[in-house]
Amino acid sequence: MYDHDLVPGFAFKHVRVERHPVFDPKGAAVEGLHNLWIVLDNEGELNSYTTDTIKEVILAFRHASNDRAAVCTVFTGAGTRAFCAGGNTREYATRYAGHSGEYRQYMRLFNDMVSAILACDKPVICRVNGMRVGGGQEIGMACDFSIASDLARFGQVGPKHGSAPDGGATDFLHLYVGIEQALLSCTTAAGLWSAHKAMRLGLLTEIAPVVRVDGELVPNPLVETGRWIDDRGQIVYGEAKVGDALAAGKAVLARGTVDLVELDRAVDRLTTKLMMTFPDCVLKTIESLRKKKLEHWDQNKEQSRAWLSLNMMTEAKAGFRAFESGGSREVDFIGLRRHLAAGSTWEGSDLENAIMPGSR
Repeated sequence: MYDHDLVPGFAFKHVRVERHPVFDPKGAAVEGLHNLWIVLDNEGELNSYTTDTIKEVILAFRHASNDRAAVCTVFTGAGTRAFCAGGNTREYATRYAGHSGEYRQYMRLFNDMVSAILACDKPVICRVNGMRVGGGQEIGMACDFSIASDLARFGQVGPKHGSAPDGGATDFLHLYVGIEQALLSCTTAAGLWSAHKAMRLGLLTEIAPVVRVDGELVPNPLVETGRWIDDRGQIVYGEAKVGDALAAGKAVLARGTVDLVELDRAVDRLTTKLMMTFPDCVLKTIESLRKKKLEHWDQNKEQSRAWLSLNMMTEAKAGFRAFESGGSREVDFIGLRRHLAAGSTWEGSDLENAIMPGSR
């Protein structure tokens, strides 16, 4: 049989490509089959992806497609804090800010990464081991299933930092949670959803407890996991605790440790269910359902790439510079709007400097 990998024998440096056992319905490891895990390996920067990481993710998903013994592809991040915090803002601020043409080439790679996930010849499970925000949320939504730690948080932050969530969120999020919640998340960046809320809204397949206190796994202590009737008469759950309840939850969390054993068991249960099917029937079903995402993605990705590259000359340049400067990590939004209303332009650096953190 031929080797169909784009770069046979490629040595991955920024992601880990691992074979993990797949289990039969009785819990025994199956000989001759496995799941292929693709692990973003930048734990120190919350598994944010650099240009080199993106190249390797593309190759890794092609490798997963070509692995004849792989049942599923599991896409995850190193450690317990984050699946992926999105693009690497250090790289954005130092290499791409103000360089529109370079960023356009970068966005070609990013688009190819999303498309590689959507084209994978195996079912793709996002194992959400921590926060999934910004571009991390977007590549997570490109996956077919998402199983999350109940400590995970989800959302978009682009408009707070000089970008628009046009790397997939504006294409995919409304398919999961509806247009109103998608608009709220994509525009205001006003807060991240808990895993419980994301599950309630329809973003996730399953959540798993990961906080172990005195030897027992407990639900996320920072979130109201019970159901109640809100002031609009709707049944809700998964909202963040406030006041004394939040303080008490933080105390519980401080006493605990993070243990991802139940997260991994949930992933294994799903891969077992998928294994016990005809593989071509499953792949055809997945490809048919992926078309709903692809309809939006293929229609928008090129014009989004063009706009995002031009935006790196104005708002993105200021936003990523502010984020990397520390402090509040946000520009003076009120000052910016006042300057623009008075006729200021982005030419030169006067406007940009005037709105940096600490300029108020």
